[in-house]
Amino acid sequence: MICGKAMNLARAKRAVASTAFLLLAGCSLAPVYQAPVVKVATDAWKDSPWRQAQPADQLPRGAWWHMYGDPALDALEAKIETANPNLASALARYDQANAYTAQLRSGLFPSVDAGASLTQNRQSDDRPLRGSNQPNVYAANTVGVGASYDLDVWGRVRNQVAAGLAESQASAADVESVRLALQAQLAENYVDLRGIDAQAKLLRDTVDAYRLALELTQRRHAGGIASGLDVARAETQLRSARADAADIASQRALYEHAIASLIGEPAMNFSLPVARSDLAVPVVSLGIPSALLQRRPDVAAAERRTAAANAQIGVARAAYFPDFTLGAAFGYQNTGGGGLLTAPNSFWTLGPGVIFNLFDAGLRDAKLAQARARLEQAGADYRAVVLAAFQQVEDDLAHLKYDREGELEQVAAVESATQTLDLAINRYREGAVNYLEVATAQAAALAAERSALELHTRQLRTSVDLIHALGGGWSETQLVNNAIVSKQ
Repeated sequence: MICGKAMNLARAKRAVASTAFLLLAGCSLAPVYQAPVVKVATDAWKDSPWRQAQPADQLPRGAWWHMYGDPALDALEAKIETANPNLASALARYDQANAYTAQLRSGLFPSVDAGASLTQNRQSDDRPLRGSNQPNVYAANTVGVGASYDLDVWGRVRNQVAAGLAESQASAADVESVRLALQAQLAENYVDLRGIDAQAKLLRDTVDAYRLALELTQRRHAGGIASGLDVARAETQLRSARADAADIASQRALYEHAIASLIGEPAMNFSLPVARSDLAVPVVSLGIPSALLQRRPDVAAAERRTAAANAQIGVARAAYFPDFTLGAAFGYQNTGGGGLLTAPNSFWTLGPGVIFNLFDAGLRDAKLAQARARLEQAGADYRAVVLAAFQQVEDDLAHLKYDREGELEQVAAVESATQTLDLAINRYREGAVNYLEVATAQAAALAAERSALELHTRQLRTSVDLIHALGGGWSETQLVNNAIVSKQ
């Protein structure tokens, strides 16, 4: 009998412990989270560059700008990490999000407070229920420790923490978006600046050629062979080329100033020497369309904000149920004198509490409706970001394709224009034509060469845009260090 009673008592204790555990563990009233779905029909990509990428073909991670093989660009990109104020601001916002998440997480643990007061007090002579045995002046000394714990039966605190963590992860992705945008902007400015350098060299060579042509017409005019009209045309060509060179120099200064701001230096203290840069348009391998969603930090940020909005529905739903708390306090109290910290002066309290709102004039309904609408908005924002991502990639692919075709044609046009110019100059020397034919050939040759350079620079700039649109060297797995999303 004694053993049986002991076993029954043990079972009862285990039952009580299990019930307490379940009560403490509680439940979550947030909907089961599923990331918004954007349908992509893979059959629609048969004739496009999208392909199932092998691991070795994936876009290089990290310093993607190394694909351009320019040490000066590499050195400039490294300065963004340490000196760009916009990136520093984004990192500070991420630190704030982390700190806020830590604040929310503290709600999962008991709050413990300690306090003490030593006071002298005087009661009013006209106080209600005045008794003869109550002194007018008395001391009140109290010292104690109190603790409270929200049992979080309905998952309100846990969903707040989940929402805060998702927002923190979104902020981490925002940092990567800012970093990638700055890196791409710097690369584009650098590409444009080197394109300007190539244009400037072409114009310098053109100015030299036009000066020689002017000297030729001046000699022929002095000998009575050429007219003053030829001299005027030759001088017009020369001065126009010099004006173009001055305009190019102005454009170069603007790109130089933009680069200075990106690397955190005052524009007046920064300069890049003119250099010939043989930048080649890199070949960027693409994965299947769904892989794009794992390589774009802005997509990751939008998805995390959707998860945060989903968790907030659980917070709003929990408000419909009672809030259970567990409180405890222990301390000492007396009315003055010694022996405060003695057993007779001790007090303690221990027990649960519950709060339940009986009427709020529709406040909880409104908050729940707001949370649901926020989830709908976040889901729509996510789908919009995804669609924009595919559009940006397809736009860049189209630009690269047609600009590449245009450059091939333009290179052929340069060869034809150069031959035409050579023939025109020879015919002019022989007196077969006037200088108008030479000037026309010069203008056509210069325009063709400048167009070819611009097409090549545009392809380089578009390749930077494409890498940016594909997520650069960023991957969703980077959020692992920030407790990346667990998707149900």
